Amino acid sequence: MESQQQPDPSLSADAPTAETSSAAQPLQDRVNNRSQRPESKAFKEFMAGQWAPADTATPERDAVAPFAAERRRRISAAFPGERLVLPAGPLKVRSNDTDYRFRPHSAFAHLTGLGVDHEAEAVLVLEPVESGTGDDGGGHEATLYFRPLAGRDSEDFYASARYGEFWIGPRPTLAELKARLGLRTADLSELEVAVTKDVGVTAIGGTGVRLVREVDLDVDALVDTARINTGVDLPEADALDGALTEALSELRLIKDEHEVERLRDAVGATVHGFEDVVAALPRAVAHRRGERVVEGAFFARARQDGNDLGYETIAAGGPNATILHWIRNNGTVRDGELLLLDAGVEDESLYTADVTRTLPANGRYSPVQRRVYEAVLAAADAAFQAARPGNRFRDVHAAAMTVLAQKLDEWGLLPVSVEEALSPEGQHHRRWMPHGTSHHLGLDVHDCAQAKRELYLDGVITEGMVFTIEPGLYFKAEDLAVPEEYRGIGVRIEDDVLITADGNENLSAALPRTADDVEAWMAGILGSA
Repeated sequence: MESQQQPDPSLSADAPTAETSSAAQPLQDRVNNRSQRPESKAFKEFMAGQWAPADTATPERDAVAPFAAERRRRISAAFPGERLVLPAGPLKVRSNDTDYRFRPHSAFAHLTGLGVDHEAEAVLVLEPVESGTGDDGGGHEATLYFRPLAGRDSEDFYASARYGEFWIGPRPTLAELKARLGLRTADLSELEVAVTKDVGVTAIGGTGVRLVREVDLDVDALVDTARINTGVDLPEADALDGALTEALSELRLIKDEHEVERLRDAVGATVHGFEDVVAALPRAVAHRRGERVVEGAFFARARQDGNDLGYETIAAGGPNATILHWIRNNGTVRDGELLLLDAGVEDESLYTADVTRTLPANGRYSPVQRRVYEAVLAAADAAFQAARPGNRFRDVHAAAMTVLAQKLDEWGLLPVSVEEALSPEGQHHRRWMPHGTSHHLGLDVHDCAQAKRELYLDGVITEGMVFTIEPGLYFKAEDLAVPEEYRGIGVRIEDDVLITADGNENLSAALPRTADDVEAWMAGILGSA
């Protein structure tokens, strides 16, 4: 790709000579050395003119806008009289003059409704006002501080590799985002005053400002400097910041209508991705890095139908399926072995699916593979029965573990009774199922992770929650505690579940779950490939 940095000063008319330029050029500037852009006055004047006018039509309001406004109203109610600061985060350098594709922090995305990749360095500030006089009758007025589009008569238009339209394409203007989101907007240059004004009065003094920390280090430094200058106890302030992060995480425990629709779209694209993988299996089996063929087939769908992957794909063939977070994906996919595919598409709004199926590479389960698969399926079915309003989140895991312990006992693998294994003092079955059965799902694949234990693990299952059900059994190739026929087999079945008023809905039900249905589904795809 082309160099993405500012022009090399050595190309100017008064550049150092060849003998002195290496010593004179600062080390941090040397990533610019590939630049070949001229710096002449004639060039700059020519670049500044003869561009068609930008489209100034007022865009329609985004569908997410009223939902994001309600989310802001709810967080406003939790922190009356305090300024709340939520950064999107900066661009991150991959190497030298190339950046990673940008993704905003999830709390920022949730309260603004912004997704994709155009708001690097933006900051949402909720400014406290008199109760009832703020946005939607709340106690805050929200403003999005954002780097606006550089005009085509500006050098940044063609000279800024990070922010210039010539390099990265058009960015929304302040007016566009205001119209789309129903939010006040302001130039990012105004952020410092907005965050630090009235220091020691209603702002930084004690509990005046709460910040989502470790998202943008420059914003952290801005707030911390103001706190230091006013004698605020920083550890105490950190704890207050943590409470904001916790509350923002808990705000996402119950999904609104818009979030559910976005999750449906993400799951739908993921189902198509699994179909693509099955179609690619013959090619994967023939390739020395068959797992990469699988990974690539799914990634193509994620980029085609969504924004990106929701997380790094686990494409684990054979014994690699027993490695819980196998993302190297550099192994083979062999005829007669299983492929454990754990993958999810992140849609344009950044909501992600998280689905797992364990597929026979040749389209047919062996008897022992089927035995393990059907045990995991029975555990998943029991977990679905427990995933109902009024039960505890932990009940879902307990239901699955009971079934797996019983199956392991039937196969003669447990060294103790089922009752002893399931007791807190036992847990022997967890040798082969060490992870949890469920986690919340949404903007993050492990959503709501900062929520309090009493609202998450010990929380009551409530209509509107979306979480996974994903039991598994993993018999490592070197595991001498099981007969040889089980070694090297790993099976996980994972679905995405929406809690309804009287039960649950399997959002990923379009993917077959029973062994017979999986085989028939694969035969249909491979037969038509």
